[in-house]
Amino acid sequence: MIDEALAAFERGEFILLYDFDDREGETDFAIRSDAVTPKDILRMRKDGGGLICTAIHPQAAKNFGLPFASEILRPTHLAEKEGDIPYDRKNHSSFSLWVNHRDTFTGITDRDRALTVTRIAEQVKKTLNGGSDDFHAEFRTPGHMAILRAADDLLDQRQGQTELSVALAEMAGVTPAVTICEMLDDATGKALSKEDARAYAEAHGLVFIEGSDVRDAWQARRKS
Repeated sequence: MIDEALAAFERGEFILLYDFDDREGETDFAIRSDAVTPKDILRMRKDGGGLICTAIHPQAAKNFGLPFASEILRPTHLAEKEGDIPYDRKNHSSFSLWVNHRDTFTGITDRDRALTVTRIAEQVKKTLNGGSDDFHAEFRTPGHMAILRAADDLLDQRQGQTELSVALAEMAGVTPAVTICEMLDDATGKALSKEDARAYAEAHGLVFIEGSDVRDAWQARRKS
């Protein structure tokens, strides 16, 4: 299934990415950010219903000078590198800043968010290929697109949706900026079950992949 997921990423198609039963237990829409269109934003907010975010490579985040949001508001009783996420106490959240591209109006429309997402991807590609970045000139904060900063060592350090999606992008050889959105259940108000997410994938011809498959492929490629 990993090969099908990587091929879908290369084609700029959605995949459904489930993390782990003992973590969030959530399935996210995931698509390479440089391929996002307004219709893709529409699909995520309609069929996903969770928060639409863009995960980026850690080196790009460092080049842009993007902080972790948790560095701004940290409970005083926690150690410097200790998190307080119940399913991930060894790490802090990957959330960084929320931005809008400066050419957007309100920033929340499908068109505005698609523009912000694709321009984030452009900047990631530019800075990772040795080009000088214009991130601060192109974006303003606060905005309507949450940027997720992947852990420095990706899946060797943290195995959240952020790291899983960026690792997939790296393995697919595409710009490591991926837009994701959790799938929620309209009936229960909780995360969509793995079974229902898999059924959605089958009904719509999408690849469904689990975090363990991504992790195993990542580790195998690192050893080879």
